[in-house]
Amino acid sequence: MIRLEPAGAEALLLALTEQPDGQLPLRIALLAERIRGELGDVLTDLVPGWNSLLLHYDLMRTDHLQLAERLKPLLERWLAEPLAVQGGQLHEIPICYDGEDLAEVARLCQLSTAQVIELHTASEYHVGAIGFAPGFAYLAELDARLALPRRATPRLSVPAGSLAIAERQTAIYPQRSPGGWHLIGRCPWALFDVAQTPPCPLALGDRVRFRSIDERDFIREGGQL
Repeated sequence: MIRLEPAGAEALLLALTEQPDGQLPLRIALLAERIRGELGDVLTDLVPGWNSLLLHYDLMRTDHLQLAERLKPLLERWLAEPLAVQGGQLHEIPICYDGEDLAEVARLCQLSTAQVIELHTASEYHVGAIGFAPGFAYLAELDARLALPRRATPRLSVPAGSLAIAERQTAIYPQRSPGGWHLIGRCPWALFDVAQTPPCPLALGDRVRFRSIDERDFIREGGQL
């Protein structure tokens, strides 16, 4: 059951489901594209979430009641479509697993560091949302054996390229920024560059697999020590 809820004076939140699944991010991306195509004349922004879509609209052109009425037939068509959709692009990302918190993560999860790396690289993740910082892609779902809460004390500065985990998610910090997730590795690639098109190679609904590399390969693939 989709819920439409006002979110301030100029936004409408579409709560699409209670339980997200692996296909939902791509389906939300398709829904956002259709809404933009049909209602773009009154919208100023669309912000996808794990199980929601936030629509910002021009208050001079519509209000949440009018927008909700225009959305109903579009949402009905979206719900009636088959669940199976083509998966997003698959990205294989190299990681040097030597993060500051790797040993602590292994201890808390009652695993060896080699087992942590094995479990982390064994999964295929889906991009469920992009936010917090430009290009910061939230990836799920992390193996339950690696699930940990956020760090009790966040770091004021996390280096760009840091691979981290928290709860049932994993992500790479595309820029240096504060952060409260557990750092388990480093990526040599730049995952956000305004000079590139698109600036972020990861898109909603894409799939990600990680491959373990050593420090020599990290440098060879563009990483900075």
